[in-house]
Amino acid sequence: MENQEDQLNIELSAEIAEGTYSNLAIISHSTSEFVVDFIRIMPGTPKANVKSRIILTPEHAKRLLFALQENIAKYEHQNGKIKVPDNGFVPPVPMAFGGGEA
Repeated sequence: MENQEDQLNIELSAEIAEGTYSNLAIISHSTSEFVVDFIRIMPGTPKANVKSRIILTPEHAKRLLFALQENIAKYEHQNGKIKVPDNGFVPPVPMAFGGGEA
């Protein structure tokens, strides 16, 4: 029997539930954190803004890696292999960052 103290109640506001579309993620790290910037690149637009920044501890970054691997495997089992362009993981456009450091 689970103790109610062991349960975590997670709330999702309507605004956050809508989500934010991203078609590029840039990951950087220091000794104490991983920073994931989610970016939306629009065709014909020379500038792209970071739409969301998530900062993780190294342990949580590794947990995220494992969760993504597990979910991708489940997705591909149901829907077929996800195709990645021949250029691998190279961003589709040259990038220059403005603003502050992560």
